[in-house]
Amino acid sequence: MAVQMPFGGFLFVQKLLRFCTSSQRHLRHRDIIVKLIKSQRQMRTFSAGCVKCNENESEDMDSSRLSTKLTSRQALLASRRRPLSPLERISSLLPQDALSPEVMQLRGQNQQEAEEDTNIWVSATQKESGHPETVTGDETISIDDESDNYHATLPGESLLAFGELLVAEYYKKGRVEFRKMFKLQTGTRLQSSWGVILHDNIARQPAGQFLKTSRGVPILIRRASLEDYVLYMRRGPAIVYPKDAGTMLKMMDITEGDCVLESGSGSGAMSLFLSRAVGSKGSVMSVEVREDHLRRAILNYERWRTSWSLRRGEDWPDNVRFHNADLCTASSLLAGQGFHAIVLDLTNPHLVLPTVIPHLHPGAVCAVYLANITQVTDLLEGIRWLALPLLCECIVEVPIRHWLVAPAMQKNGQYCTRKAPILDKDHSEEEEEEEEEEKADETEKELATDEHPAFGSIPYIARPHPEQISHTAFLVKLRKCVK
Repeated sequence: MAVQMPFGGFLFVQKLLRFCTSSQRHLRHRDIIVKLIKSQRQMRTFSAGCVKCNENESEDMDSSRLSTKLTSRQALLASRRRPLSPLERISSLLPQDALSPEVMQLRGQNQQEAEEDTNIWVSATQKESGHPETVTGDETISIDDESDNYHATLPGESLLAFGELLVAEYYKKGRVEFRKMFKLQTGTRLQSSWGVILHDNIARQPAGQFLKTSRGVPILIRRASLEDYVLYMRRGPAIVYPKDAGTMLKMMDITEGDCVLESGSGSGAMSLFLSRAVGSKGSVMSVEVREDHLRRAILNYERWRTSWSLRRGEDWPDNVRFHNADLCTASSLLAGQGFHAIVLDLTNPHLVLPTVIPHLHPGAVCAVYLANITQVTDLLEGIRWLALPLLCECIVEVPIRHWLVAPAMQKNGQYCTRKAPILDKDHSEEEEEEEEEEKADETEKELATDEHPAFGSIPYIARPHPEQISHTAFLVKLRKCVK
C-alpha cells in the first residue's frame, strides 16, 4: 500500500490525528472534523488495493440499487449504516499499536453499533418476509427456503424421541401394504420387505413424515394412537376392539371425574379407554381373576403411559387400580364404594351381577361385552330369575365396512378419462362416435402432458375392501332402575 501526500497536507493530517486522539469529545466535533478534512481533500491522494477514491459514489450506487428491492422498513434500517469517514480510513492505515486508547474505544463502539444495526435489519427482514424465527430444543422448526413452508410438531408435542411408540406404513395405490408398530430405540433398525431405516435417523424428526428406506421406498412414520396401540400391542386374551369400546363409552355416558368398575381386565385395552375417559379426576377399578392376564394388562398399561409422557412431556393419568380377585366372592373389595358405570367382559356375567349391582348408582349403566348370542340369552335369563333392578335398553352389534375409493387407472398407469354426456340428439350415431373418439384422444393427450388433470376429469371407482372386520361381540346396555 502506498500513500502520496504533499508535505503541508501531511502536517495538517498529523495535527488532526493528535487533536482527535487527545480529545474526549470526539463524537461532538465529528462533523466539524469531517468538514475540515474535506477542504483538504484535493491535497492528498490514496492508492491502495482495498481503498478506492470513488468509494462513496459506489456505495451511493449500491444503496440506490438496493432501495428498489428493500421495503420501507428495510430501507430505513439500511440507511443507518453510514460509510467510513476519512478519519476512520486514515486510522485503518496506521498500525494498531500507534492508536491511542480513545481511538480504540471509539472503534469498538462503532463495531458494536454496526452489529446491532445488522441484527435489527435481519430480524425485520424475517418478519416482513413471513418466515418465523427458528427455535432450538424440542420445539425446533426447520425452515425450507425453497418451498417457503415449515414443518413443526403438533401443539403440545415434541419431536420424535427414543422410547416412543411409532407406526410405520407403506402405501401403494391407495392401499396400506405394510404397517408395523415399533418402539424407537438407539442403534436399532426398522426392517421391512421394502428396505431398512435406522432408528437414529428417525429420532429428532417431526411425526407424520415420509422417510426413505435403504431401497429408496418412502415409508410414513407417525406416532401410534391409542387405537393403534390396542390393536398391535401384545395380547394375552382377546381385546375389546376400539369400535366396540367407543360404543360402550357412549352407552355409559362416562365423563371426567367418574368412578368406573371393570371386571375382566384381559389385555388392558378397555382399561386404557376408560382411563382416558375419566381423566385425572376419575378412577377405574379393574378386577381380573387370572394372574397372567392381569400381568399382561399392567404391562400394556404402563408401556402406553411411558410413551405418552415422552410424547407430550406430561404423565398419563395414573387412575387405574388393578386387582387380582373374583367378584363373585370379593364383596369386601367393593365395600363402601359407588360407581357411575360398570363394564363386564366375562363369560358368565350374570353370576357377578348380584355382587356389583348394589354398588352401581341408580340410573347408571352397566355395559356387557359378550361374544355370542347364547351368552346374551343366559344374561337376560339370569336377570329375570334373580329379579335384579336392571332394564335392558338395547342389544347391538357394531359392524364396520371399509371401502376402497381410488381414481380409475389404465394398465399403462395413466388415468382413465371421463366422457361427457351427449346433449344433442340430432346427430347421427356415426357422428356421435367420431366426436367421442376425438374428445377421448384430446383428453388422453392432456392427461399425458399434465401431471395434475383438471378437477372432475378423472372417474373414480368405489368398492368394498376385500379385508373386512367380521363379528366381534354383542353389546348389552343395562340400566339400573328403582322399583
